[in-house]
Amino acid sequence: MRSSEKWGVDVDTAVDLALKELKISRDEAEIEVLEESSNGFLGIGSKLARVRVTAREAEPQVREKATFDDIDAILAGLPENSALKLPDEVRAEYDKFEAEEREDARAREKARKQEKSRSKSKKRYNLSLEDTMLYEVKKLEPVEGHPLEKFLRDISDQMGTDLDFSVKANDDLVFVEITGKDTGTIIGKRGATLDAVQCLASYVVNKNSDKYVRVILDAENYRAKREKTLVNLANRLAGKVERTGRPTTLEPMNPYERKVIHCTLQNHPNVKTRSEGKDPYRKVIIESK
Repeated sequence: MRSSEKWGVDVDTAVDLALKELKISRDEAEIEVLEESSNGFLGIGSKLARVRVTAREAEPQVREKATFDDIDAILAGLPENSALKLPDEVRAEYDKFEAEEREDARAREKARKQEKSRSKSKKRYNLSLEDTMLYEVKKLEPVEGHPLEKFLRDISDQMGTDLDFSVKANDDLVFVEITGKDTGTIIGKRGATLDAVQCLASYVVNKNSDKYVRVILDAENYRAKREKTLVNLANRLAGKVERTGRPTTLEPMNPYERKVIHCTLQNHPNVKTRSEGKDPYRKVIIESK
């Protein structure tokens, strides 16, 4: 049991202090006066009152167990088990509200099915495996001491970059994988530096060659990542052209990047692509068929 003993100038003051501490009312307390207060003579020998206040314990309520008859009576009294008669005007308003709810539900279901149908019709177009730049690279064999490797190392030294070069080649294609701490520098913004060095490398390889040999330079798998970016761009812009009916012109791209756009959308039923301008400012245009 909780209790509190308090002093006060009189009994009531001491009781109030104890009740406040216990956070109960007088009705919830048993009060015991331990010492009465006294004023003394002319204030000499005065005494404080001391009380003990104890919180009464709540008496437990005994619930009688319901009989089967009681339970039957309770269930019978529930609204859902009783006939409820509504006025005609209330019933009419309720029926109207219920009809509107059903109509809204049908509209939501129709919209959901239409959205599902649209999502199914949004076919994504992609490059065929043969159209990817690195498709033929897997067939190449490593080549030691290729003349292009020395040329690239000289360029790297002049640029002050820390790079290494691995060459694979056959009679039609030379592929160079670039690694090292400064691959970000050799790639440049949107691959501009990598394309420029690739162009110089192509001149070196084909300078004394009777037939044209393709040259591909790659670093940090940039070419594959760029292909994926261009495929996503082609699909997104094709969708925009479908929705608006207006053609869209892409930024200038090198020949291979334009090929990615063309090949991605070559089987699209509603849009077509064409190139316009002269290199290095030649652009791809996507327009409705």
